[in-house]
Amino acid sequence: MIGLVTDSNAQLPDELAARYAVEVVPLTVTVDGVTYLEGVDLDADAFYARFESGRPRVTTAQPSPGQFAAAYEAVAERGATEILSVHIGSSVSGTVNAARLASQVSPVPVRIVDTGTASFAVSLCLWAAAAAASAGASLEEAAAAAERVGATVGNVFMVGVLDLARAGGRLAGDVAAAPATVPVLTLAGGVMREIDRCAGVEEAADAMAAHVVAGGAALRVGVGVADHGTLPLVIALEDRLRAAPEVAELVRYRIGPSVGAHTGPGTVGAMFASTA
Repeated sequence: MIGLVTDSNAQLPDELAARYAVEVVPLTVTVDGVTYLEGVDLDADAFYARFESGRPRVTTAQPSPGQFAAAYEAVAERGATEILSVHIGSSVSGTVNAARLASQVSPVPVRIVDTGTASFAVSLCLWAAAAAASAGASLEEAAAAAERVGATVGNVFMVGVLDLARAGGRLAGDVAAAPATVPVLTLAGGVMREIDRCAGVEEAADAMAAHVVAGGAALRVGVGVADHGTLPLVIALEDRLRAAPEVAELVRYRIGPSVGAHTGPGTVGAMFASTA
């Protein structure tokens, strides 16, 4: 039996974690000098509440090899005879390296996938692998499914705090705030680029949905919500996507601290991958 492990940067929603019995290893998030485990003792609501009194100082760190070793042991104890461990890309985090070190002491073989991506895109890779494994795929076949998605996943989003995105060094220089409009962005080649500029919820939902459905057929889609103030746009976007014949399945996920540290409150995103 193939057991599944990922890290909290994947922003894996509870419904997918339960469906596929995924073990999630938390990243460490430090906010104004206080250290937390993402999703364990710091959730999205508590994190975004920190912005109400100013912009907090936030750093993140990968899980330790010991955390991964404990996760692999727990998955093996539940009956797994081999493990697929799917993670945030090694170009942006040391998580994969920590997982590799832990795999050397795992009680069962571990196949690690470096997705080359981050946030819910990692969950899309895991989702593809889990569905393949559930259909009878081997460990290597499931890993290959995850790697294919990592190379093709698409995204569209609106960032709540442009200055945070710019500080991360990925926001294109020509993206700027403008009166009564907000840029709709996509991340490609490591750079956030503007694909549209919208005024109002309905216009933004239309633009974001159009970008998603252009991504192919039989799409798996995750719609990300940061703080609850973004719900009107999230709901409008979900309504459009559920009505689109290109969308096979849609889930909602929270944009947690390890991602929200770079985008801030007010952020809405959608990530998608074709199963065709």
